[in-house]
Amino acid sequence: MFDTLTERLARTLKNLRGQGRLTEDNIKDSLREVRMALLEADVALPVVREFVEHVRERAVGQEVMQSLTPGQALIKIVHDELIKVMGESSEELDLNVPPPAVILMAGLQGSGKTTTVAKLARWLKERKKKSVLVVSADVYRPAAIEQLRVLAEDVGVHFFSSDVSQDPVAIAQAALEHARKQLLDVVLVDTAGRLHIDADMMDEIRRLHAALQPVETLFVVDSMTGQDAANPAAAFHAALPLTGVILTKTDGDARGGAALSIRHITGRPIKFLGTGEKTTALEPFYPDRIASRIMGMGDVLSLIEEAQHTVDHQHIEKFATKLKKGKGFDLEDFRDQLRQMRKMGGMAGLMDKLPGMSNVPEAVKSQINDRETQRLEAMINSMTPQERHKPDLIKGSRKRRIAAGSGTQIQDVNRMLKQFEQMQRMMKQVSKGGMAKLLRGLKGRIPF
Repeated sequence: MFDTLTERLARTLKNLRGQGRLTEDNIKDSLREVRMALLEADVALPVVREFVEHVRERAVGQEVMQSLTPGQALIKIVHDELIKVMGESSEELDLNVPPPAVILMAGLQGSGKTTTVAKLARWLKERKKKSVLVVSADVYRPAAIEQLRVLAEDVGVHFFSSDVSQDPVAIAQAALEHARKQLLDVVLVDTAGRLHIDADMMDEIRRLHAALQPVETLFVVDSMTGQDAANPAAAFHAALPLTGVILTKTDGDARGGAALSIRHITGRPIKFLGTGEKTTALEPFYPDRIASRIMGMGDVLSLIEEAQHTVDHQHIEKFATKLKKGKGFDLEDFRDQLRQMRKMGGMAGLMDKLPGMSNVPEAVKSQINDRETQRLEAMINSMTPQERHKPDLIKGSRKRRIAAGSGTQIQDVNRMLKQFEQMQRMMKQVSKGGMAKLLRGLKGRIPF
């Protein structure tokens, strides 16, 4: 997400970093480029106008002109204004009510609403330690009820069964009563979506809201619709007291216009980002961290938090002990690292959060993707345990067998073994305490 905007802003602001003095002219030129970068990212025009005007007011004032490093001061101003546009701080779900807390999910059909219900249920269960009940009030799409049942089973939360012959309000009220009897903490209500906003849809969701009195009413919207995402959000907000927005499919959105437009137009905070298809692919929205990503500064805090929740720490400790004892890094260790990486959102998710990734050449970025890591794992899975522990055994006939077993070519196996050797050398440096030397040797390159 934000790839286009990050690249354009990086080019625009790079020239300012080394300048000892800023003038009206070069600030004007830079702001013109910032305006174009935002428009190309599909940010709504009123948002662009206000953003650029705020940056200009601060840039031509004493804040920049008297700075020892005016170029860097302007970069900080752009960063600060990005945070303001998206909301000064992260706004958490308000669950400080007598249980069960009701969360009503609204949105158009195709926005990923039902999947988002399952993602949020999982997040509440794993991160907030809440007992969760999910229910579908979508009686117009029978598959939606079955889809939610399967997803609820997958994430391990309670599911309240419903039927297309029932009234949506009656379904939701029965689910709420069931949650009370079972002493559950949260009820997530999935509502019907439409291809467009219509009177029937709005009337139904108003009735649901009136009957349930939810503590949170979240609007789920596809980020790939860009600034157009703000229009249905505004329509729903006019009909319902929305408390927040969840942006879905952000992993496929290279522009980021929706994230920069919705808060300004609706006045409602973005609370979560859907970052992939899996039920683990949901992360809280932090404006300051997103602004840092846009500016190419990375998001190390989110990376650390993700690692704390997803990485197998016992496994990491065993691995570290193994290296300290001088035992070599083998192909099973390599496979384990690939799996841990996938748990943390895959290569795309990692690259999005690492500082300085905007400076990595596109040719390098294009070679690093989750499909490639899956191919690497398939090749390692096609090996015998002996081959994984002693890669030197892998010669001609063994390479042919591994390629056939993993659906790859011999040259793919050769390439994988070469990448493994690079990782092996890196691990030797780490085990000898040579982290600084290792980082100098990498020079911004990534070994796979």
